[in-house]
Amino acid sequence: MITKFGSLFAGHVDFDEMGFDAPPVNDRRLSDEKLAGVFDKSEAIILKMEELGYDTFWSAEHHFQHEGYECIPNLLMMYVHFAHLTKNLKFGCGFNVNPMWHPLRLAEDYATADILTGGRVIFGVGRGYHSREVDTFGVPSTATDNDANREMFEEQVEIIMKAFHNESFSHQGKHYTIPPEVPYRGYTLKEITLVPRPRTLPVETWQPIVSASQKAMDFMAKHGIKGIIGGGAAAGGAQDKVIQQWRDTLAKHGRETELGTDLVIGYTISIGDTQEKAINQARRFFEENMKMFAPLGFVRGLSDKQIADLAKGSASARGAGLPTLEEGAKAGSWLCGPPDQIKEAISDLQNRYPGLEQINVGSVIGTPQSVILEQLERFGKEVMPEFKN
Repeated sequence: MITKFGSLFAGHVDFDEMGFDAPPVNDRRLSDEKLAGVFDKSEAIILKMEELGYDTFWSAEHHFQHEGYECIPNLLMMYVHFAHLTKNLKFGCGFNVNPMWHPLRLAEDYATADILTGGRVIFGVGRGYHSREVDTFGVPSTATDNDANREMFEEQVEIIMKAFHNESFSHQGKHYTIPPEVPYRGYTLKEITLVPRPRTLPVETWQPIVSASQKAMDFMAKHGIKGIIGGGAAAGGAQDKVIQQWRDTLAKHGRETELGTDLVIGYTISIGDTQEKAINQARRFFEENMKMFAPLGFVRGLSDKQIADLAKGSASARGAGLPTLEEGAKAGSWLCGPPDQIKEAISDLQNRYPGLEQINVGSVIGTPQSVILEQLERFGKEVMPEFKN
């Protein structure tokens, strides 16, 4: 039964113009002052969520985005600050991009945040798809060399889990030997201890389910990692099949569960007095989000020409036969409409997935702060109480 609600904010600043008629993504270069405004925006969101009784604020680690779309490089540092501004809200790492960290440094930083926030930071791991980010840090991204990226990622997660859950440990792998066998104060190092270790054990860990490969799911199940699915889950759709595959994977690893167990399903919402009004008020944000993510492969089924037309601007984009928000709402990836319609969709979701306990609702990249806060307010007051009380 769904009783917990979170919201994902990927870390975009407010833009003066949005949608197909606004500047192409690659033409945007914002000032340092404008980019730093993402922290004030994030703070306003978490304070609104705390006020309304949401459970978890999620955000994502990203780097070097002078265009202004994903501008938060260090989640753990930000979350320690936010925990001192709130009392109940939890903070989810959705996600730390492992290949850009030394695994022990990430483990230490998380453990420190866990202690300083009283267990209110949720750990998350991810592989990294932005080549500009991951490759700059010296490891191939999924876009550059998917196999090499996965190999590095999996070894790093192995190390982090050992560090979290063992008083001392050692690791011998392809990329890491921990500790190195070197002399230290009269003895040779054989094992090492993470200091500090998290107080909240075992460490709750989440990972995005993107490709839904069986290999990836097996790895997650082996380490007790839970999954976040974006884009909703329409009955009979692609994500519905992923949720069934996830249940089968858990069973394969010895856990018989109900559909939806150990998952969060994410939706984009637009609440309006009618579905037509809800769609129209979000259209520019939908278009801006597509401009950012289609070239990265996150809008399925587009041709190379459509992606090229999208990058050119208004006239080309509008004549390219691109997906529409109406289609997104019909497919169930967006929840658009009046509160009662949103409630009905969530009720249907929890009937189909009895093991599902939490969902994320949020706004796409491009949505101004004022609209994000207004949508959180409407959902928190007009929809959420139906399920939390």
